[in-house]
Amino acid sequence: MNPSKRELKRRNLLLGAAATAAAGGALAGVAAFSTSRAPAAGLQKDLLSRDPKASKTAQAVYRLLVGLEADARAGRRRGTLMGQHAEVHNERYNPEYGDHSGPKPPGYYYRKPRDITGKLPAFLELDLGPGYQQQGWGVGEPRDYSRAAWPARREFWTYTNDVVDLALGVWHGLPRADDGSYNPTGTERLWNGTKTVLPENGGAPAGLVGMSFHQPWPGSPVKSYEQTLRRNAPSAKDPGWIDRVLTPGTAEHAALLLDLSFLADHLGHLAAHDVPVLLRPYHEMNSLGAEQSFWWAGLEPRQYTALWELLHHYLVGSRGLHNLIFVWAPTAWDGVHGGEPWDFYPGGEYVDVVGVDDYSGTPDRPFDPGGWTSTWHRGLADYGKPRILAESFHVPLGAAQRTTLDQAPWVLWTVWGDGLTAKNSDADVRRTYDDPKTITGGRESGPAGVQWPTLHDGTFEEE
Repeated sequence: MNPSKRELKRRNLLLGAAATAAAGGALAGVAAFSTSRAPAAGLQKDLLSRDPKASKTAQAVYRLLVGLEADARAGRRRGTLMGQHAEVHNERYNPEYGDHSGPKPPGYYYRKPRDITGKLPAFLELDLGPGYQQQGWGVGEPRDYSRAAWPARREFWTYTNDVVDLALGVWHGLPRADDGSYNPTGTERLWNGTKTVLPENGGAPAGLVGMSFHQPWPGSPVKSYEQTLRRNAPSAKDPGWIDRVLTPGTAEHAALLLDLSFLADHLGHLAAHDVPVLLRPYHEMNSLGAEQSFWWAGLEPRQYTALWELLHHYLVGSRGLHNLIFVWAPTAWDGVHGGEPWDFYPGGEYVDVVGVDDYSGTPDRPFDPGGWTSTWHRGLADYGKPRILAESFHVPLGAAQRTTLDQAPWVLWTVWGDGLTAKNSDADVRRTYDDPKTITGGRESGPAGVQWPTLHDGTFEEE
């Protein structure tokens, strides 16, 4: 159904000039929105401007992303990395999750594109939080990065070990030579008599890795999705709670640091094995309504940016993690899912990549009739960072959309978990993965002219 003239007028009022901006202006890097924090003078060229100690491999991954972005802005799109999110906690423990009833092996939705197309995604994002309805943080098998703070031999925390193993396996390959890390064969027998089997990907570097952290509210005794929601956090009844979270010396602040130390321990093991990670924390901060918003949504901009800066300083400064590429991703500012996010931008000194979680429309009924996802792509241009579609239920090139990535040349496009099979036909997935300008993963794949191993020694240079 075509939108009415009244609806189009409402959308244009909401989006301003973005809904009608020319595609050529978008490719030139001209955004229709103004940002409250000073826009970048140009495209950020390297990671060292944010982290002078960034690892060589993290620098190489960022150069790849910024090279794809620079080409897109110049009107010569080289390619878009195809990404897939995997919720390992749901794959392992929720029998109703996914495309059939019953438990799935960890990494089920990393492997699924290959089942359909013969090709793996070029990027896998994993979720360390929120936990699976368990008391306190914990882990499965005891590991050296678990420390005494995290009780081990916890069956419903085994997925955190799988998250680390999958990240290592995408970056270094599965199976792989024993490099001193855990689970190099992909098969691990667990303390409760079961075993975990990770998907093989050719035994060589196969793509890039990301991590999100659906953090339950600091101090929450139970770690689960319900505790990530704003309606269940103390802030729902106590407006002063978040300021205590941000204030050193308070019990609330100590609880925040405990959560961040759980994240840092797992990221630190990846850093020790030279795995660069696109870290996407505190996403969808501009969500409207408290019912399904996360506890970090609904904050004042000063509170949100302080929270982001605190996380950055803790991970990079206090914990010395220099394998990170920070991704800021609001939800689509369509006036229904989200409001304008600009005041929540932490600033270029804390962000490397900008993106959007887009659930505002579908390929056959896009929010912006001028081009599906183009509104959000234009709106992020002024930040001078690589732009990614961080979450979508849909692949970009299905039956209803054949030119999405020409109209909005995202550097990376990630499909959310079971959305791959719930919202897309196999033909849509094949059309996307077989397109000559989408970049897929696996031993033999990689960006045009670049093989994944080239990134591993940190020597990748923009073509």
